[in-house]
Amino acid sequence: MKHFSIAAIPGDGIGPEVMEEGLKTLKRIEELHGGIHFSIDAFDWNCDYYLKHGKMMPENGLEILRDYDVILLGAIGAPSVPDHISVWELILPIRRTFQQYINLRPIKLLRGLDSPLRYKAHDDLDFVVVRENTEGEYSNMGGRIHENTPFELAVQNNVFTRYGTERVIKYAYSLAEKRTKKRLTAATKSNGINHSMPFWDEIVKEVSRNHPSIRTDIYHIDALAAYFITRPEELDVVVGSNLFGDILTDLGAAIVGGLGLAPSGNINPEKTYPSMFEPIHGSAPDIAGKGIANPIAQIWSISLMMEHLGFSEVADLIVDSIEEVLLEGKVSTPDLGGKNTTSEFGSAIHEQMTFKSMNFN
Repeated sequence: MKHFSIAAIPGDGIGPEVMEEGLKTLKRIEELHGGIHFSIDAFDWNCDYYLKHGKMMPENGLEILRDYDVILLGAIGAPSVPDHISVWELILPIRRTFQQYINLRPIKLLRGLDSPLRYKAHDDLDFVVVRENTEGEYSNMGGRIHENTPFELAVQNNVFTRYGTERVIKYAYSLAEKRTKKRLTAATKSNGINHSMPFWDEIVKEVSRNHPSIRTDIYHIDALAAYFITRPEELDVVVGSNLFGDILTDLGAAIVGGLGLAPSGNINPEKTYPSMFEPIHGSAPDIAGKGIANPIAQIWSISLMMEHLGFSEVADLIVDSIEEVLLEGKVSTPDLGGKNTTSEFGSAIHEQMTFKSMNFN
């Protein structure tokens, strides 16, 4: 029996609603796979917590999370708390303290859905983006002086270390080695950013020499964004800095159905610290409490979690079950043109998991 401890942070808005379906997914996995057990603790760290306590989590919040195997996050953010507080006081400290230096986001058009790119088939839209997750453009180095005067100045420093850049690129190549296309595409902007981006390109080329079977392309970010639209079928593993990876993954989500469907893994590959899995959609306060949020991204994030924990067959079962429900088209939430609730959509996926797992064990 494999036991895994999970810290669940439902968060704000629709976060608790989709998290509930995620936790039901974990329960269904336990029922279907007798060798897996999850112990789950939930934490109410969110914007309401901030308004009550002046902080997004307790002073010892990171110490509390440290010993868990994985963290599940719902969604963070509310109109009552500025984003730079909710993100910088909860999500980013978790990513950095626990060395979750890989942000992994599959860009996959699920069967049963259509892409806005009507001229592209399902097989054309199936790649993955590896985003550097702890440094780069999202460093907190910099500051402001002469505030509220004509001489006001803001400085934001980008931080690219050899150690941090090498490890994300090495991870991307190791992932490309396992995939069929054997292709890696790196995002850059070395024609306009003349220090950090040439440095990034040089390390890509250095690491590529150890992977001669992988075709390597280095594209400027503006051209690569266009290629996401015009020739996504040529992409396999895309690797980018923190900012470029963030932008590209939102674009990637848009071409396969929208942010509401997209999962994300914040991964510490060495498993020295817990990794964190989450949907990339926001807290959607406009629909919070209505019970109509799409739970696919949260449930799909658990597929990424199971892959990380070494249960690839369970990961595949989850995605296959999501696709089967979409193909049947009988149950779906309003964002997909249906009339069902979050719970009804989640239950349909869980029922498919049971049906498809009859030969699972």
